[in-house]
Amino acid sequence: MRSEWTFPRWWFGLVGITAVALVLGVLHALWFAPTERTMGTVQRIFYYHVSSAWTAFVAFFLNFLACIAYLKTRRPKWDAVAVSAAEVGVVFGTVNLITGPIWAKPVWGIWWTWDARLTSTLVMWLLYVSYLLLRQFAAEQPSQRVWAAAFGIFAFVDVPIVYLSIRLWRTQHPGPVIAGGEQSGIDPRMFLALHVCFLAFLLLFVVLFYWRYRLEGQRAELAELRARLHRLHLERSV
Repeated sequence: MRSEWTFPRWWFGLVGITAVALVLGVLHALWFAPTERTMGTVQRIFYYHVSSAWTAFVAFFLNFLACIAYLKTRRPKWDAVAVSAAEVGVVFGTVNLITGPIWAKPVWGIWWTWDARLTSTLVMWLLYVSYLLLRQFAAEQPSQRVWAAAFGIFAFVDVPIVYLSIRLWRTQHPGPVIAGGEQSGIDPRMFLALHVCFLAFLLLFVVLFYWRYRLEGQRAELAELRARLHRLHLERSV
C-alpha cells in the first residue's frame, strides 16, 4: 500500500535534474568561466556566494508569503510552508556567510568587516534563526504559531535592506555587477556561469524545501496520533 507521504516519482526526477545542474554549475564556475584579471582564481567563489544569497532571498520571500497566508487563514499547511522555507533559506544563508569571508581574506586581507552589506546579511541570518527558534517553541501550541508568523513577516524587512545596501551606502563590499549602472557588467561567460549556478541552487532549494515540507506533514500527523492516544488513555482511565 502506497503511503500518503511517499515521495512522488517527479521528485526523484527533479533530484536527478538538480544533480546534473549542480555538476554543470561546477564546470562553469571552475573551468568554463574565465579567470578574473585582478582577483585571480579566488574570484570563482563569486558564483556560489551570489547564488546562495539569491536563493536565500527566494526562500525568505516564500516564508514571507506563507506567514501572511497563515495569519489570514490559520491553515497549518501555510505554517508548514513557512517553517520549511525559512529552514532551507537559513542553510543557503549560511553558505553565503561562509563563502564571503573565504573570498574576503585574500582580497581584503581580513575575514570580516562591519560594513552595511555584511552586517545587514548577518542580521538577516540571525533574524531567521530566531524565527526558527520561536517556531520550535510554538510547535506544540498552534495558537502560538501566530507570533512566529508575525515575526517572520518582520524578519523579511531586512531582506530588501541587504539587497539595496551596496546601492544606498558606501561599503567595502564590491558594488553590483549586474544591473548596477553604466560601469557594471561582467564577461558573458561569467554571466552564464553565475546563472547556471543560481539555477542549480534554485533547483536544490526546491528539492530540499519539498523534502522538509513533507517532513513537517509527518510530524503533524505524529503529533495528532499522540494526542489521540493520550485522549484514549484518559478515557480508559476514567
